[in-house]
Amino acid sequence: MIRKIDLHMHTNYSDGQYSPEELIIKVKEAGIDLISITDHDTIGGIAEGIEIGKHYGIEVIPGLEISSDIKDREVHILGYFFDPNNIELEEYLKFFRIERIKRASRIAEKLNALGLNIQLEDIMDVAKNSAVGRPHIAKAMVKKGLVSNYFEAFSKYIGNNCPAFERKVHLSPRSAFKIINDAGGLAFIAHPGNLPDAIMIELIDAGLDGIEVIHPSHLPHQIKHYRGIVNEYFLLESGGSDFHGGDRNDYSNLGKYTIGFSKIEAMRKQLLRNSA
Repeated sequence: MIRKIDLHMHTNYSDGQYSPEELIIKVKEAGIDLISITDHDTIGGIAEGIEIGKHYGIEVIPGLEISSDIKDREVHILGYFFDPNNIELEEYLKFFRIERIKRASRIAEKLNALGLNIQLEDIMDVAKNSAVGRPHIAKAMVKKGLVSNYFEAFSKYIGNNCPAFERKVHLSPRSAFKIINDAGGLAFIAHPGNLPDAIMIELIDAGLDGIEVIHPSHLPHQIKHYRGIVNEYFLLESGGSDFHGGDRNDYSNLGKYTIGFSKIEAMRKQLLRNSA
């Protein structure tokens, strides 16, 4: 019987520290039995993760994390159980990866205007073949000695509302849900935190399948609240550690933020209903 499930993890295909194999080794050590690799705007690590997981006795289900916004609030959307070979899904993700490079270039331009000498090439050298994001920019800034640490890069320059901040290109929630659903998957709101209930209701009306109830950023009263919404609106529940490794220093979260087997069973039953 599966004991621990973590449905929110990142690899170096996006902004995680580890390769799929390195991540799965850590997952095994933490006593986790089933995971989803949910990289940002890419599903490049899924096939590798599934095959390596078989060797270590870890089940890996397809996952991803994409960005959206509603009423000027950014919301992250997790997709699970979709077909990784769905052409339309991959075309959307390719578009967003290109937009990520354009955003990184704009951030570099803003940093240079602030007197910080950094080029897109410096950022891409850190990101390599990953879907480039602000964590890669922060690491490049540390590497060039422009800031003393990863967190200073965010707090002073590239964090939300900071001088070099640039917004991402987003899909509407309804469009994001449809893309995931059309690829045979289920769509969840990631770490809703203090998302107002009125916005949550709009997301439910737009076709949301479930809510990430368990997350390191959620306090006990928030977990209780979102679990109540799940029950009231007959939604699905997910959860995970949002593990990245490296500069995030979130190693203690592994094995701590998990969900039970019944939650996965509920998802699989919903998928069967969707395909009937």
